[in-house]
Amino acid sequence: MILAPSILSADFSHLADDVEKVVSAGAQWIHIDVMDGLFVPNITIGPIVVKHIRRITDAYLDCHLMIAEPDRYIDAFAEAGADGITIHAEACTHLHRALSRIQELGLKSGVSLNPSTPLSSIEYILDVTDLVLIMSVNPGFGGQSFIDAVLPKVGGVKELISERDTLLQIDGGVGTDNLGMLLSLGVDVIVAGSSIFNSMDPESTIKEMFSIAAANNS
Repeated sequence: MILAPSILSADFSHLADDVEKVVSAGAQWIHIDVMDGLFVPNITIGPIVVKHIRRITDAYLDCHLMIAEPDRYIDAFAEAGADGITIHAEACTHLHRALSRIQELGLKSGVSLNPSTPLSSIEYILDVTDLVLIMSVNPGFGGQSFIDAVLPKVGGVKELISERDTLLQIDGGVGTDNLGMLLSLGVDVIVAGSSIFNSMDPESTIKEMFSIAAANNS
């Protein structure tokens, strides 16, 4: 399991401390939700914050662009220090071109699907895709409940990428209560925000998640 705590639920007045805390507890990635108030009904951060996070950690920076026309900002996030950039199939007119550009810059390319978006939208871009992100909530805000209706999509993605090295990521409403089930379905990368940062002890929560993952593999 790759664990990617989402800083959307972190304390931005102590962001460096929160990032260091989850990385020290074992998280391999930091998930950075970028929202523009257009594609989703919320506004968060831009490349400048990614640049400063890059200064404080060597962890993999997983930038999830929930923005309109994401291809306009790929280079900026690459320059800021992103390791991977995920864009939404629904937000990009020339999806193949944008994913190819991410790879040309030496980054891992990801494509994200909202809960209601069919898998057919990504069938022809898998050759330029390193990661598929299934949204298990409607994007825009942290702390939402997991949408069970997306579970069949997990199996569908696993079938699509079965002959590839593509990673399967899930984001939204994930915690210790449903983590084992998601891992058993073949999810590789777990994004968790409020279940980690809003817990009484984020480090203990992360360790519990890795214990669940270990039990799932045994």
